[in-house]
Amino acid sequence: MRALNRARQAMCCLPFLRSFYDELEHKAMSSTQLSQQQNWMAMSRKPLSQSRTEDDLIWLIQVGVLRREVDGQGLTERVRLTPMGRDLLDYWDGEIPRPNVLQVMHHWLRRHRPRL
Repeated sequence: MRALNRARQAMCCLPFLRSFYDELEHKAMSSTQLSQQQNWMAMSRKPLSQSRTEDDLIWLIQVGVLRREVDGQGLTERVRLTPMGRDLLDYWDGEIPRPNVLQVMHHWLRRHRPRL
């Protein structure tokens, strides 16, 4: 239950919209491919650099929403939605809700100062 709550909070606090997760449900993509898409602003609440996108993708991997794609030679830089990520998307009927200030602060502490 704690893992689900942490992942749900991460999905709310990160700038990605539901269309971002829907895209990753259907095909694996890298941060480079995502940041080069023409409709990138339709998938994010704010513009993100490739490195910031990669940092957020790594965090989503750590909380269990995304996973790295595997090919014949091992892990790739592409990511895909996990079954838990799909379950979390089903939790919301429409768009992922925006967090309040307290949720954003709690998420930041969890992500950047986990030992506090």
